[in-house]
Amino acid sequence: MESLHEYELDLEWNHDRKGTLVSSELPLQIEVATPPDFPKGMPGIWSPEHLFIASINSCLMTTFLAIAENSKLEYTHFSSHASGKVDKVDGKYQVTEITLKPVVTIPEGGNQEKAIRIIEMSEKNCLISNSVKTTIHLEPSVNFS
Repeated sequence: MESLHEYELDLEWNHDRKGTLVSSELPLQIEVATPPDFPKGMPGIWSPEHLFIASINSCLMTTFLAIAENSKLEYTHFSSHASGKVDKVDGKYQVTEITLKPVVTIPEGGNQEKAIRIIEMSEKNCLISNSVKTTIHLEPSVNFS
């Protein structure tokens, strides 16, 4: 596998504070807009802030799936809740912190410590997390099925 990967997308403004993201590599379009807590924001539409937090949360999942497979971790479920805080720093808005709360379910009698280690490794190896200056807090938990 090559070490350099490229991803392309296009954005087109529609009207007001809303646009559409498309990629020739993907079948779906995504509407994006200013979030409703900002002036002229639009409710019910994905915002850049949602997409930023979602990219870190989904990267955690995909990295977990790869590391869990390579580590032969048996699990029956993975989910993760993410929340992010936007604040002004030096007069500019930025996502200052993100909290990830992944939950992994493993079979009864499974190795809970191994599952936690793999979740922690996943966050440390997530390429999106490693690409941002935002502070990321990890609060993993493991359930038994």
